[in-house]
Amino acid sequence: MTRARRLFVVLMLGAMPALALGQAWPAKPIRLVVPFPPGGPTDIVARPVAQALGEALKQSVIVDNRGGAGGTIGADNVAKSAPEGYSLLMATVGTHAINVALYKDLPNDPVRDFTPLALMAAAPVALVANPSQPIQSIAQLIAQARRSPGSLNYGSAGNGSPGHLTGEMFKAATGIDLRHVPYKGSAPAVTDLLGGQIQLMFDPLQSVLTHIQSGKLKLLGVSSATRAAVVPGAPTFAEGGLNVFEATAWWGVFGPARLPEPIAAELNAHLDRIARSTAFHDRLAALGVRALGGSRAELARFQAAEIAKWGDAVRRSGAKVD
Repeated sequence: MTRARRLFVVLMLGAMPALALGQAWPAKPIRLVVPFPPGGPTDIVARPVAQALGEALKQSVIVDNRGGAGGTIGADNVAKSAPEGYSLLMATVGTHAINVALYKDLPNDPVRDFTPLALMAAAPVALVANPSQPIQSIAQLIAQARRSPGSLNYGSAGNGSPGHLTGEMFKAATGIDLRHVPYKGSAPAVTDLLGGQIQLMFDPLQSVLTHIQSGKLKLLGVSSATRAAVVPGAPTFAEGGLNVFEATAWWGVFGPARLPEPIAAELNAHLDRIARSTAFHDRLAALGVRALGGSRAELARFQAAEIAKWGDAVRRSGAKVD
């Protein structure tokens, strides 16, 4: 054997462990990108998912908060990542349904540029009022708005947020006129609602739950198809007279497009098991969030329906973000 050939064999033998390691997934920590700042409602879902997924895979799963532009910055980071199973996105109703119609120029396609993995959780949007308001029910709200069109306002976390668009769907379903007051996030809107500067607010239940439980806010109803277990006395909008009305904030895990089939299948198996576990269910239920789960195909079908539903709400509202 020539010296050159001996050197080649030695180098190949030395590389074999590295090659074997590269074939095994996961061989290094995985990022779960949260496209919003830390501490928000998406973190409520993402952090227990990351912990449980890391335990299942016997590899670290690190939450990577990349907020900005309504979630588009974090989503685009994952869309442009290598499809190797090391970059995942905790997608939201905003990033993967609302933003399709809301943003004029998205940097990615929420369907074409991602691999759906599993739907993890959902939460209803709550309609809350300042306790000083004489309104005690959805029926009373509708009656007052019809008597005095434009006299009532509602706050939301911002133009195009789930709260804003749920409010627009509520208006369309009832034929009433409510004035929208957008804020830069839920917190300042809740502050003004508590202070009486606005009268009503639509926002995901977990954002206002503590104020409802303390009696500082009055819960008139929730937007889900069934009552929320954490506030069982609150009627659904359908029970309040709005037939076939459902609008929920939701969270699902997506990877980049072209994620290898074996990795996508394994991730779905683990994520579905996590979503259906008692520990995950109980942790989220106390916050008004419902654990879900399901197949990759089910998430894809759900997303398509949500894009159509929220797109119609965006068009009716006239909301746009450049």
